[in-house]
Amino acid sequence: MRSKLPQVGTTIFTVMTRMAQQHNAINLSQGFPDFDCPAALRERVSFYLNDRRNQYAPMTGVAELREQIALKVAQLYGCQADADQEITVTSGATEALFDAIQAVIGSGDEVIMFDPAYDSYDPAVQLAGGTPVHIPLTVPDYGIDWQALSDAINDRTRMIIINSPHNPSGSVLHRSDLDQLAELIRDRDILVLSDEVYEHMVFDGARHESVLSHPELRERSFAVFSFGKTYHATGWKAAYCVAPAALTAEFRKVHQFVTFTSTSFIQYAIADFMRDCPEHHLELPAFYQQKRDTFCSLIEPSRFTFTPSAGTYFQCVDFSAISDLTDMEFVTWLCQEHGVATIPLSPFYAHAPGSSIIRFCFCKDDSTLEQAAAILNKL
Repeated sequence: MRSKLPQVGTTIFTVMTRMAQQHNAINLSQGFPDFDCPAALRERVSFYLNDRRNQYAPMTGVAELREQIALKVAQLYGCQADADQEITVTSGATEALFDAIQAVIGSGDEVIMFDPAYDSYDPAVQLAGGTPVHIPLTVPDYGIDWQALSDAINDRTRMIIINSPHNPSGSVLHRSDLDQLAELIRDRDILVLSDEVYEHMVFDGARHESVLSHPELRERSFAVFSFGKTYHATGWKAAYCVAPAALTAEFRKVHQFVTFTSTSFIQYAIADFMRDCPEHHLELPAFYQQKRDTFCSLIEPSRFTFTPSAGTYFQCVDFSAISDLTDMEFVTWLCQEHGVATIPLSPFYAHAPGSSIIRFCFCKDDSTLEQAAAILNKL
């Protein structure tokens, strides 16, 4: 059998969660909360499940939900998106990212992404017949090297993938970054895929800068968002993509043959919750900043070194004062010998730099964070 992805193995998220289960470790690796989604949202799901909303939803998503999304992006980003022509509900953000890449990338096209990069980008580009081009982010701030990006752009460049707030580093892009990106691609036929699934997890008084709020980039971008991240319900695999009508039309051609549609009663429930509880997403920055601050305070006595993350629900730390192991060796030792599971950064690179940085997930109950910190502080 000839593999289409010969270099691809099992994702590091699956590897570390499986290892955590095998060793009964505290799982601060894979990015999912260990607390439940809002009770009012669960009530709406139960209502629609028992209201016989169990058949196919429209391919593009339930109309009521797309209307709520349009209202939200207008309020947050000043983007007047057409609910019928520019918004598509998908079965998770990974599907939306995949659909966007398959819709516009073909043989000979190059797609630029920034390492450490979320691990679904590169395989999706390869499956589309395109060529991934990896540019390392600058360290320690994990910002874009604009000269390196300018040097990488050529006539084959078809798409640039950006991710803010950034998984795994926790960095965020600023308005000046979007302006620089727009300037670089202004006179070129280059599209943008903007992964914004952690849009509501931006801290210290900063705001999320979406491509939807940038008129120039908006016209050439797919913007991807996640209900699962926003509503603490990652297992629902519910997300959406906002893009101009022409791009959305191509996006939907792929979407209809990948999942066609997403779970109907969950869509109706989310639409009601967005209408009735709009304060939820507005309160998320403070909610997760408290989680970040709690975790950082708890591990302050440890030998890890770190700068509090600017966004997401991830905190990167440097373990070089503790061990000279590789990051994969260190996380294996930490999980198997000490009972805390985390994620190494090397799998997020095409060419790993051999750093001593690992990523903890702090979207957990305070009691979970306290248990983990008690172990980490003894290393």
